[in-house]
Amino acid sequence: MSQPRTVLITGGSKGIGNACANIFVKAGHKVSVTYRNNDVPSELVDKGVLALKCDVSEPTQISDVFSHVEENFGPVEILVANAGMTKDTLMLRMSENAWDEVIQTNLTSAYHLTKHALAKMVKGHWGRIIYISSVVAQMGVAGQANYGASKAGLIGLARSLAREVASRSITVNVIAPGAVDTDMLNILGEEKVKLMLDLIPMQRAASPDEIAAAVAFLASEQARYITGVVLPVDGGLAMGF
Repeated sequence: MSQPRTVLITGGSKGIGNACANIFVKAGHKVSVTYRNNDVPSELVDKGVLALKCDVSEPTQISDVFSHVEENFGPVEILVANAGMTKDTLMLRMSENAWDEVIQTNLTSAYHLTKHALAKMVKGHWGRIIYISSVVAQMGVAGQANYGASKAGLIGLARSLAREVASRSITVNVIAPGAVDTDMLNILGEEKVKLMLDLIPMQRAASPDEIAAAVAFLASEQARYITGVVLPVDGGLAMGF
């Protein structure tokens, strides 16, 4: 097993975040997860995962999370910015609130999270920052201008930051999932989901575990020479983008 690291995952109560927490715990790392509305599963807490309620759109709550993590486990060495939300509608119907809330939750929170984590990573000459983006950032989806913009922003953030901190053995990468078998997908309804899956060469959605496996690789020592990368985990959906 590699050296145990302190891991912080936002949006860890279910789906991709839950799967990431499980895989890091199995690898022997010290794991903290944030949640906003849904409690963290008891099986994760029983495994020693530190569950912290946090609305990542509130910078003061992010600051409190880092204080709790450092008190319990030490400085964050692996940051997985996974928290996200949608407020879908066509641009002509989109309110400023729908725009601002999605940008604040999906993109601006990553800025605040990174600022908190980065100083200690630089001091320790080691770190992994992984942003969970979306295939929507590269392909676009009608009715998701706010979501697509927020997820595309993560790519620009990651690539600029990767150049800033590479000399300190800190990598910054992006996972771009396509359809993932989570509540966010299933809420679309059977007909829309079928139309989406028909576009995917593999003809199915990813499991959260498949996304988590990619996250775990980018967080590993084996990926120490990989930075500034956007890794699609989408069954071939975005080929050519």
